[in-house]
Amino acid sequence: MSEVRIAAEPRTEFGKGGARRTRRAGKVPAVLYGHGKPPRHIALPAHDLMHAFKTAAGTNVLLTLELADGIELALAKDVQRHPIRGSFEHIDLVLVNRGEKVVADIPVQVIGEPHPDTLIDQQVTSIALKADASQLPNAIEVDITGLEPGTAVFARQLPLPEGAELDADPDLVVVQCLAKRTVAQQDAELGETTEATEEAGVASVSA
Repeated sequence: MSEVRIAAEPRTEFGKGGARRTRRAGKVPAVLYGHGKPPRHIALPAHDLMHAFKTAAGTNVLLTLELADGIELALAKDVQRHPIRGSFEHIDLVLVNRGEKVVADIPVQVIGEPHPDTLIDQQVTSIALKADASQLPNAIEVDITGLEPGTAVFARQLPLPEGAELDADPDLVVVQCLAKRTVAQQDAELGETTEATEEAGVASVSA
């Protein structure tokens, strides 16, 4: 997985006013907690954080925080963005250790080409995995090569990296393979729609 080093500074202003001033200064207000330690209010450079989250790991990137009193490893637990601008409003960070297992939502990516008659319906775009905090995969790939209509890929069938465990319902349908509509079916549906429209028009005129 990706790992990014980022400087953090203590935050002494709280509340909405303090958060606004922090953001105006080009920083993102954050709270760092976990491992039984009291929460720490910190500020992170918005530009550096944006680049960190643009790595292949996305918001699952492992952050090496440079604090005044030492180094801490953390993962983003909750990321709040502005609904219009998309800028970071607030980040909740959880402390982790190398070798410690954590649960994170990992993106699911579909690769390959199914059977020509198959229409792919991806029902799950991310899946919860439990893995080493420093070994979280950037994504889980599902190979749909040659899959035929009527088949499906379940969560239990996902190829997990070594040491990772599924933290979701193993019977969850990730990808469902549907049959493509034939030209005849499409023509029949179009004919039914046209007929219904004409009947509705006649009924309207009669009224």
